[in-house]
Amino acid sequence: MKAQILYIVVAIIAGAVLPIQAGLNVQLGKSVQQPIFAAFASFLIGSLGLLIYLFILKFNFTSIVQTKTVSPLVWTAGILGAFYVAVVIILAPRLGTALTFSLIVTGQMIISLILDHYGLLDLPVKQINWQRLVGVVFLVIGVLLIRKF
Repeated sequence: MKAQILYIVVAIIAGAVLPIQAGLNVQLGKSVQQPIFAAFASFLIGSLGLLIYLFILKFNFTSIVQTKTVSPLVWTAGILGAFYVAVVIILAPRLGTALTFSLIVTGQMIISLILDHYGLLDLPVKQINWQRLVGVVFLVIGVLLIRKF
């Protein structure tokens, strides 16, 4: 149970840093009048940070050859991440941070329910039920309230 509480706290922190990252990336994009540069810079610095972390972990880089066995679809994750970061940088100044992220969370929840329900991408199956659907409805209501006010 303690581990699950830790995971929940870490997830909340991860969610909390996304709007901060968006604000910082927006500032970087404005400085060069190009939001896509900010997304590129974000991925470049993030990639360097992760590379350093792999060295700290003493990652066995020879295991990279095992990636030859994964589906080519797996490699699209980087493109999806780049799309996400670029869209946030473009939309946050136009829609506001709260509306941008409430829409993003709503999209995440809808797709997450579908992934869980069918066990897509080798994820565990968790059936859609009325309680989960009510949660999504509350998110949509939240988006509408944030948008209106």
